[in-house]
Amino acid sequence: MTATDPAPFRLRRNTRDLPKAVETLAKALPARDLKTVLADANRTAVRKGSTSAFGSMSPKPADWYCFEEGDDQTTDWYPQGVAASAEAGRPDLRTFVVSWYWRPEGKATERGVRLSFLSAETRRYRHVLLVEPKVDGSYAAVNIHAGGVAWYGDLLYVADTSRGFRVFDLRRIFEVKGDDDKIGKQGGRYHAFGYRYVMPQVDAWAGTGSARFSFAAVDRSTTPHSLISGEYVDPSDDPGVAGRVARWPLAPDGTPVAGTDGTAAAADAFTLAGAKIQGALSHKGAWYLSQAASSTVNGSLLVVPDGRTAQVRKFPVGPEDLTCWGEKNQLWCVTEFKGRRALFTVPL
Repeated sequence: MTATDPAPFRLRRNTRDLPKAVETLAKALPARDLKTVLADANRTAVRKGSTSAFGSMSPKPADWYCFEEGDDQTTDWYPQGVAASAEAGRPDLRTFVVSWYWRPEGKATERGVRLSFLSAETRRYRHVLLVEPKVDGSYAAVNIHAGGVAWYGDLLYVADTSRGFRVFDLRRIFEVKGDDDKIGKQGGRYHAFGYRYVMPQVDAWAGTGSARFSFAAVDRSTTPHSLISGEYVDPSDDPGVAGRVARWPLAPDGTPVAGTDGTAAAADAFTLAGAKIQGALSHKGAWYLSQAASSTVNGSLLVVPDGRTAQVRKFPVGPEDLTCWGEKNQLWCVTEFKGRRALFTVPL
């Protein structure tokens, strides 16, 4: 990894009518906190269940959770991003969040993105649907890839590949009574494709340069703490193009530090130490990169302790986004392919 020009990695806040739209929802729907959602979890992960995701990886991960069969086998939803409450500065919650994007076979109504909140203590988890609120009091599905999630305080930054970050707030989870396949406010009732809880988008930070936003993480070992994102590049699609990764300083409230012009400039940026990088994390001066291979071949973990030379370690099939539980010296990742889905950890 070598330093590169951070200028393409600039963010501008683009809140639009979101605050007004969210307040309208808050008047119509009951708010629920994360602990309530976890207490109402309706699925159970299997700790150290199937090892199919790990393929030829040796040694196996130190710990892992497998999703229920319906989530492991579905071809409608694919897990992408992951973040831990420790990344958020809330290790007491002992919770993970995983983003899934909707990619059904054939034509189907767009359902956007859902988040799975999983308690490491109880192994119980529940899906929450992300929605884009409207000023008329309704909302729509969030149609993005959601390749990464970064968690800081109560804020969740979800990567929006060509646009930047969409921001969601754990203090803005609402319960919905609709139990059908409708979305938004229809016939005087709110619906969410059968999901009980929705999280409306509350803010946005739009990229103003040429950068893509393929994954996301937080580095709590920098001063101030940093928001991380970077670019997935497949050499078969973009020959000769190197992916990049950047870090933005975070203010105490969890928002990127912006100048007087309202733009947040990246503190630094680097070229990535390989192609097909699905997740990147920096911690105590070292970089960790998850590298994909194929749906049947093991990926790799690239560890760059000195900022330049990568050490290659065996990783599971289909590795995606990364997060860090620094106090426990743990690196966590999620795998995406049907029958091979797991949330797992290896030592930093």
